[in-house]
Amino acid sequence: MHLYSITTNQAAIIAQFRVVNRYVDNLQPMPGIFPDYPAPVIRNAEGDTDLTLMRWGMPPPARVGGPPVTNIRDISPHWRGWLKPENRRLVPPRHH
Repeated sequence: MHLYSITTNQAAIIAQFRVVNRYVDNLQPMPGIFPDYPAPVIRNAEGDTDLTLMRWGMPPPARVGGPPVTNIRDISPHWRGWLKPENRRLVPPRHH
C-alpha cells in the first residue's frame, strides 16, 4: 500500500503554492508514492519558494540505520535538529 499519490499537474501546484522556481521536469501523475521514492515537495530556498523532487522519508538515526523513516513518534535528540524551519517541506495535496 502506498502512503499517498499526486494526480494533479505541475501548473496547478505552481499556481496554488505560488512557486517561484521549479526543479522538476514535466511532472507526471504519481499514483503510488512509497518510502524512499522521489516525490515533489515545496520548500523555501533563499527567500523564494521552489518545487523540487526529494526522497520520501527522514534519515534514520545512525545507530539504527535502515530505510528512511516516515512516522516519527518520539522527538529524541536525533530528530530535534530536523525541526528547524529551514528543514521544513510542504507535500502538495492530492487533487482531482
